[in-house]
Amino acid sequence: MTKRHVSLPPLTEEGLRSFIDEVDERLRGEEDTCDVVEDVLVDLHGDRAAYERWQDGEDVSPAERVRLQGYDPCNATLESEYYAEVAGMEDEFKHSKHLQWLWRQFDATPMADNIAFALRFRAMLADHLFADAGDDLRLFKGITFTYGHNIELGDNVVVHDDVHLDDRGKLTIGDRVSISDDAHVYSHDHDVVDQTEITNYHTIVEDDARVTYDSMVRAGVRIGENAVLAAKSIAGADVPAHHIAAGQPAKSIAIKDGWKSVADPLDDANVDRREDRVVEYEVPDVDVFDEFQRDLNPPDAD
Repeated sequence: MTKRHVSLPPLTEEGLRSFIDEVDERLRGEEDTCDVVEDVLVDLHGDRAAYERWQDGEDVSPAERVRLQGYDPCNATLESEYYAEVAGMEDEFKHSKHLQWLWRQFDATPMADNIAFALRFRAMLADHLFADAGDDLRLFKGITFTYGHNIELGDNVVVHDDVHLDDRGKLTIGDRVSISDDAHVYSHDHDVVDQTEITNYHTIVEDDARVTYDSMVRAGVRIGENAVLAAKSIAGADVPAHHIAAGQPAKSIAIKDGWKSVADPLDDANVDRREDRVVEYEVPDVDVFDEFQRDLNPPDAD
């Protein structure tokens, strides 16, 4: 069953288009991104009057001050900001952080539920934030990511509610990919013994693949063209093109009807090729710390 077209009233459409075009133009211009984000969020949250009182030096409560300061991404930190490798990409991260803040705070407004507006607004932001953003993206509410600038999206990609796209490594998503609600696609992994030791990978979801409800793609895995990862499955190894994989860990259980002549046999599936996709990185000479402070020497160590 195909979807149907839905149109907004002409005046509403004109207003939404005008606003999105204005934000897009400002982000492409010479203004400081932090200033643009702050200004847009003040208006989206309906806080212009309180903001102007605060800027004019009038009294505001401590709670109001925290709220008003929080529209400026320079007054906030994100989890990824604490990662040691950020020190080696500060300029790139600064830009993506500010846009990620706008993305997250927009999702906290009532307008984030207006599909006709929100999908276009996020697609516009994706064009500024991601390494590559294709045409006709459908990006729904609650999508989170690590940085944003290590994500490549093809054309006609659909990412549904509350999906996490981890791009601590690199994440490439092809054309016409569908990622269902609550799915998690990772590009970094932790060492089993020392969880502070991180390996980054290039994770790939190829054209026409489907990552379905509440499933997980482990870092460095390739989901092949036209493949399906079934609901609540965990892909720890590559899923070949045209295969259907299910389970925890996911195994290829079938080949899509009509595709057997061009698909690898089931017996050749479930191969772990993650090491071929390691993304090397260096942590600069910064003051790092171990937040866990555990003894990592196991009792059976030599």
